[in-house]
Amino acid sequence: MNMSIDKKKYSSTLPTNWPTRDEISRKNSNPLPPSSGKVDVYYYSRGVRNDASLVPPIRQTASIFKQPVTIYKTQDRKLFWEKRLEGLRACDPDGYEFNGMDLPKTLKPVGPYITEETLLQSVATALHMSSQPVTGQTGSKTSLEKNPGVFLNPDQPLVQAVTIADEDIKKQEDRVAIARKKLQEALRS
Repeated sequence: MNMSIDKKKYSSTLPTNWPTRDEISRKNSNPLPPSSGKVDVYYYSRGVRNDASLVPPIRQTASIFKQPVTIYKTQDRKLFWEKRLEGLRACDPDGYEFNGMDLPKTLKPVGPYITEETLLQSVATALHMSSQPVTGQTGSKTSLEKNPGVFLNPDQPLVQAVTIADEDIKKQEDRVAIARKKLQEALRS
């Protein structure tokens, strides 16, 4: 039985990422009538690509147990990045600089040559960007001043740890109540 196979590839109207279809008609020494419908149909799907981003790398060690490598896509924040912004001030649309803000006396900067302006930028960034509680630097002031690169926590602002007492909360509630009363009076008139 002498058999040869002719392979025809048909272009599909399906999207390019769908499986393609190949039809192979059999050629025998005894040809079948064309109406017999003896056609082998094969479906070919797109092969799985070996994408480097999908396959985690394996450690190149002599161990028989292959250990995967942990990939970190985030970068640590640099210490004292706020110092780059020193001397810069925000401006209004007309180009006039805003006045500097005064921080409460309980907020004390931590680290070498940290000014109040840098402290303000550090606290504002921590409040705006951080998803964890803002507590300040918890290490002792002497250790933070002695070796800030080791003892500073880059996820916290450059301020000593702040403790908020019940008196502070009461004072703030009183200020809010006074501001609300002033706002109500302004809206009525």
